[in-house]
Amino acid sequence: MPEKEKLRIDKYLWAIRLFKTRTLASDACKAGRVKLDGKNIKPSYEVKIGDTYQVAKGIERKVVRVTGLLENRVDAKTAVNFYEDITPVEQTQAFKSMFHAPILKRDRGTGRPTKRDRREIDDLRDDYFDKKEEGSE
Repeated sequence: MPEKEKLRIDKYLWAIRLFKTRTLASDACKAGRVKLDGKNIKPSYEVKIGDTYQVAKGIERKVVRVTGLLENRVDAKTAVNFYEDITPVEQTQAFKSMFHAPILKRDRGTGRPTKRDRREIDDLRDDYFDKKEEGSE
């Protein structure tokens, strides 16, 4: 892959697939969601190998260390070679656990739930969320 000596941070974040478009990466920099050593950086900031960036994308937080410069966007398997994800495990697990609520599925072709089925489903959901709230106090 072609490597460059000078590379903008917005282009780099787009190339390693942290953002879907370069505009989104640039907007994140302008909004202060991309930081180097706790300081906001501009989209035109030059990336250096070995730098560590904190990137906030929605509720997801990532900490990435630059291991190589990548000018153009490539597939995900190749892009992984140009950065190291050093996000603390606690942050990664906290983000993933938010989406592990029970998923209730019905067998295909069983039709609509009866009134009794609906009550049982509601009871299961209520019990699950009550237990979660008790454990977090």
